[in-house]
Amino acid sequence: MGDQFQEELVIRPLHSGDIYASFQFRTMWDTDFLRGSKVSHYRLFPKSLGQVISKFSVRELHISFTQGYWRTMQWGQPFLPSPPGAELWVWFQDTVTDVDGAWKELTNVLSGIFCASLNFIDSTNTVQPSASFKPLGLGNVTDQRFLRYAVLPREIVCTENLTPWKKLLPCGSKAGLAVLMKSEKLFHSSFHSQALHFRPVCQDWKCKSTVWELRQTLNVVFDLHTSGQGKREWSLFKMFSRTLTEACPLASSSKVYVDVTDNPQGELFELSPTTPLLSQAVVLGDRRTYSVYDLTNQATFGQTRSLNMLLRWRAAERDMLRPLLHGERYVAGYGLQTGEIHTLMYNNHPYRAFPVLLLDTVPWYLRLYIHTLTVTSKGRDNKPSYIHYQPSKDRLRPHLLEMLVQLPPNSVTEVTMQFERALLKWTEYTPDPNHGFYVGSSVISALVPSVVAMDTNSTRECPLFSSFFPCKEESSYFMRVYTEPLLVNLPTPDFSMPYNVICLTCTVVAVGYGSLYNLLTRTFQVEEPSPGLAKRLANIIRRLRGVPLL
Repeated sequence: MGDQFQEELVIRPLHSGDIYASFQFRTMWDTDFLRGSKVSHYRLFPKSLGQVISKFSVRELHISFTQGYWRTMQWGQPFLPSPPGAELWVWFQDTVTDVDGAWKELTNVLSGIFCASLNFIDSTNTVQPSASFKPLGLGNVTDQRFLRYAVLPREIVCTENLTPWKKLLPCGSKAGLAVLMKSEKLFHSSFHSQALHFRPVCQDWKCKSTVWELRQTLNVVFDLHTSGQGKREWSLFKMFSRTLTEACPLASSSKVYVDVTDNPQGELFELSPTTPLLSQAVVLGDRRTYSVYDLTNQATFGQTRSLNMLLRWRAAERDMLRPLLHGERYVAGYGLQTGEIHTLMYNNHPYRAFPVLLLDTVPWYLRLYIHTLTVTSKGRDNKPSYIHYQPSKDRLRPHLLEMLVQLPPNSVTEVTMQFERALLKWTEYTPDPNHGFYVGSSVISALVPSVVAMDTNSTRECPLFSSFFPCKEESSYFMRVYTEPLLVNLPTPDFSMPYNVICLTCTVVAVGYGSLYNLLTRTFQVEEPSPGLAKRLANIIRRLRGVPLL
């Protein structure tokens, strides 16, 4: 088959009046580097990433950089969820003997490639989930010893992270959909997330051979109010300050999708220019309808040779959404000694219950009291059917808690657990300790009841954004939900006291030592007192008369 490259842009008008834009870039790499053969030719696949994957025997690689929090109640479910900050999880080949060593070296290399702080990933924030993160590609490597997962919730996403990410594309940011990725516009948004996923997939629907898929995604939500536009209308130029003029010459497919499912008669918004091409796809358990703009067809650009889609709202903002699965988390309690973590999981399905897998990673300086773990649904105890807990070790590893909980229909399940705050060494505090310490998001994985059946055999003909997570059951689809990260205050000493002590000590030493030094080194001389005025006058007269002085 050879290497292939596809690019897509999905634009979805949200209920709140905002716009959700999702870029999808897929590069298919037809090679077999696992058998020890050295890969020396790279056509479309980025060489910098291919060499890293080959050296460290990576089976799957998933990395994301996110700025902001996805508001599920206002925006619905994203195509590919990601937690705030940086997330990295990797499946290594079963031939790797030292997984921890390979993980440490890989994080340092990726830190240099993406200009991020991934080098701060160490044993204190790395876990080995037993069930939450199964391989998304082909293969039977399910031994958790070859899996590593880490989150940096305080990682700040900036232009220096976006630039190397764009350089991994075959056309870079010079042609195709990537020309719209202007940093000034992307980072002036309510939500921004860029991700990279590497995994083995089937070459065709018969799955007789395997190829490697590199999928780069970028999701951004433009807020109507913060953009300062005033008018309730959107266009490519207003969102990105640029328009589309051509497809990437190396792309076999280049399309733009606009979600028109809720706008069958044009009563919600007006879309121009119109296109006769329509496509239906099953996305997150729902059948959606999209207007398709094929960039490989020159007729799409019209006489102006430029595509600038305009979306003008006609209806007002609608009510908030009620997603089938939703999660929240917060810290309760008072003082700086103890506290309590509350995790809320919402099942809004009217009559169906389904199990969810909850993953919690808590730093070692929050000492969990696992005996206080309680799970309640509708005021009753809800005993988990599976619990995997790995206690922390001070300054070595974090807490890991995984459990399988059945969510009753139309209910809120609350998971609570008490903890005690530890007192860190003064060298372990951050430069701004009073800001607080971040705790990564909880991860909720579940098979959610689907509205329509998903045909897994036709993923080649479906849009890319609808075919990432595998689905084996027609009555349900896989969903992963991230809660908010926590910001916890720890007992913090008064870091100004050393300064005060130094000043006081130096003052005492200067005064005491200075006085003693003067006494030891100063020389004393006896001086006769000077005579008075009368005596001096008498001596002058006596000198004139030639008599001895007084």
